[in-house]
Amino acid sequence: MDNKKIIYLHGSDSSSQSGKAKQFAEKFQGMVTPDFTGSFEERMTQLYDVLGKEKGWTIIGSSYGGLMAAVFASENPKQVRKLVLLAPAILKDENGIYFDPVIGEPLQGSRKNLGTISIPTVIVHGNQDDVVPLEPVRKTAEEFFTDIEFIIVDDGHRLQKAFGELNWEEILE
Repeated sequence: MDNKKIIYLHGSDSSSQSGKAKQFAEKFQGMVTPDFTGSFEERMTQLYDVLGKEKGWTIIGSSYGGLMAAVFASENPKQVRKLVLLAPAILKDENGIYFDPVIGEPLQGSRKNLGTISIPTVIVHGNQDDVVPLEPVRKTAEEFFTDIEFIIVDDGHRLQKAFGELNWEEILE
């Protein structure tokens, strides 16, 4: 696995200096850990700039970064080798429309109705997550991903305890 083709997408109120970002960067030296700011659309533009047209990416997305990862993979499936989503904020509203949980509004344009993704996807989610609850994410993910593995851990949204307990090399393989 080429660590230069692993990218970590942080959550909405986080940065490349968060605990998880630093832990991943330490474990997978040379991986990409950019900072994202602004609205969802602004963050997606920044992500497109970082990933360019290169193929073979393993994208680790945490919370809001998980939503970014899923949207990018849906729009650019040939560029993504694997998704690893940590408590991803992938949710639909009562009308089945994907929405931005930070502002509580539908995603823009065609992103409201994303198609399914057949990229290998691992979702790590805490059963005590009170920020992005497990069951709505599981329901959405089972409709959205066709090649999915759930790892449910005894942890909260930040997955601090789980980080040290999981075999990340195997998960990212």
